[in-house]
Amino acid sequence: MKKLFGYIALFILACTLTSFVMHKYYVSVFQLDYSPEKKRIEVIARVFVDDLEKALDSHYNKKTYMDTSQEIPQATTYIKNYFSDNIKLKINGQAQKLKYITRELDDDTEVLYFTVPAPEKVKTLWMENKILFELFNEQQNIIHTRVDDQKKSLLLTTGTPSGTVEF
Repeated sequence: MKKLFGYIALFILACTLTSFVMHKYYVSVFQLDYSPEKKRIEVIARVFVDDLEKALDSHYNKKTYMDTSQEIPQATTYIKNYFSDNIKLKINGQAQKLKYITRELDDDTEVLYFTVPAPEKVKTLWMENKILFELFNEQQNIIHTRVDDQKKSLLLTTGTPSGTVEF
């Protein structure tokens, strides 16, 4: 009987440890840096490539095969549209659109580059970011901003998909 309880305890411990090891984090990181000389905000987005591919495949009902030799020609267009549909920005209360620049693969992360026109003085930055929210309830989008020498951050989730930082 003692042996049976020992095996049960070992099984429960193994299941618990496996759940910690197998847990996947749903996090994307966005860096927004204001460039006063260029009068724009430069945006770098880091999203796990498998998550982004899953979102695009689901959204457009077509397999994209991102960052492989089989990638479909529409993949970049799908990315531009997906980000445009899921990210909204207001600078000093004025709505602005993301302009896609390029993307690259860094290990298992898709790094995407965008710019946003900005006035000479950025006082407030409002962002709504719903990237991957339709797939993962646990998704968190971390937004780091830098305007002049001030750094501020936002944590956006399905429950709080937007926020404002003031400079």
